[in-house]
Amino acid sequence: MALAIRLARRGLYSSAPNPRVGCVLVRDEKIVGEGWHEKTGGPHAEVMALAQAGEQARGADVYLTLEPCSHHGRTPPCSQALIEAGVARVVVAQRDPNPQVDGSGIGDLKNAGIVVETGLMADVAEAINPGFNKRMRSGLPFVRSKLAISLDGRTAMASGESQWITGEAARQDVQHWRAQSCAVLSGSGTVIADNPSLNQRLEGAERQPLRVIVDSGLRVPVDAKCLKLDGPRLLVTTADKIQLAGGYQDRGIDVLGLQPRPDGKVDLRQLMLELGKREINEVLVEAGPLLNGALLAAKLVDELLVYQASHVMGDDARGMFAIPGLANMNQRIQLERKDLRMVGDDLRLLFAVSGQDDQG
Repeated sequence: MALAIRLARRGLYSSAPNPRVGCVLVRDEKIVGEGWHEKTGGPHAEVMALAQAGEQARGADVYLTLEPCSHHGRTPPCSQALIEAGVARVVVAQRDPNPQVDGSGIGDLKNAGIVVETGLMADVAEAINPGFNKRMRSGLPFVRSKLAISLDGRTAMASGESQWITGEAARQDVQHWRAQSCAVLSGSGTVIADNPSLNQRLEGAERQPLRVIVDSGLRVPVDAKCLKLDGPRLLVTTADKIQLAGGYQDRGIDVLGLQPRPDGKVDLRQLMLELGKREINEVLVEAGPLLNGALLAAKLVDELLVYQASHVMGDDARGMFAIPGLANMNQRIQLERKDLRMVGDDLRLLFAVSGQDDQG
């Protein structure tokens, strides 16, 4: 199963919107087939492993990170492929949260007389697909907010200047997170101040994430880098601004108008639900304190990815989150540290956010 999980990770940058899945076939204590799901529309992990094993699949044990699909989607059901191959036993790490599967793949195998065991290394298998799992269970994508900060928690000088807070190694590390994300989300203030590209530039990773810009007032220039570069782009504004968005649409930019909140801003929860409908599994947020604060206050952030540099920027510099109304200690937003390591000269911390919104 550990090998199957390593194989699943080969699809880290390419399998979305499908889950990352690995499969290993063993017969007579020898590995006879290996497979992983590389990309949507391509062979699933089970099919790849069965093809490699050939006739040796008959009577084999199968180690699979995710329950085999049981429905006709872009490809035929893998549960049927395993049955037809004559495997004897299937060990499944994680049950598939997709409502179209959710136990039916396991049921198909059992009904065919195949021994099925579940739960081996389930926690590790679940961690491979945080976005797919959350989207299938709630309709919402998994949201990871990336911040580059100084030792005193500042993200930009008072003037807005922020290039560069962290070093080259940290900036290159961010490319891995962009490449595994289905979408990179930013706000109009960040785009206007920094003119970022927001694309992934990781060697060997071909898929570009959807670049999503929240712009309630349609302030972002149509020639901003993130809107001008090739790749999928989505400008999100309020429904009453759609008639003013022709200049963006004329350049092939997808524009989404959502009903505004009472303050006239984009409803961020509705945006996340819309991204879920568009099969966005993981969202990487690269934004300023206003959008980061609004997302955190709305309980829409699952993880914080923080790069901390060894310098001080002072009281006048901008903070990490603009969240008004936190007056008492019991209003604090609780975090759980998941990882801590050095990346070049900078400290990288990964936190899970407690109490995030997981209801569709």
